Amino acid sequence: MAEPLAYFITWTTYGTWLPGDGRGWVDKHHCGAEQPYRAPDPTKKAAALTRMAEAPLTLTLQMRLLVANAIRETCDYRDWFIHQLNVRSNHVHIVVTAPHTTPGGVMGDLKSYASRALNRIHRREHWWTEDGSKRYLDDERSLDAATRYVREQNEARKSVAPGKTPVPPPYGGG
Repeated sequence: MAEPLAYFITWTTYGTWLPGDGRGWVDKHHCGAEQPYRAPDPTKKAAALTRMAEAPLTLTLQMRLLVANAIRETCDYRDWFIHQLNVRSNHVHIVVTAPHTTPGGVMGDLKSYASRALNRIHRREHWWTEDGSKRYLDDERSLDAATRYVREQNEARKSVAPGKTPVPPPYGGG
């Protein structure tokens, strides 16, 4: 099997998108592009809240910049190519080409190095959710769509909240 052109990887900050969430949610059985979000479930969300070891985390601008820089440094060191990166207050999107590596390995490395950078300014046990979304991008069409989605998410945020705290610009390699 040929390697994919890239991976589209997304993960959330700890406690900000729980099972049962009103926005919909995914689990191991409902996580593909062709499978819709699961319906809100207040009971499941309440149970998830009781299991949390720390408060939910929203990244400040300073934290977001640290995460973005740690991700760029990790990708540079590993010779991975970032097509697009967007670090938000409660999640991270990256479209990355990482030959000879699994998307889970990429996500694990990026979370790990981002956590180390964050721990330099504030000690915390849990920065991220346990897993995240990992999509294989096997053709130019899917790569372009994912890259555009990540870039436009940042642009939409700017237009919705003018005058708010500036957001780090998305990073497009190349």
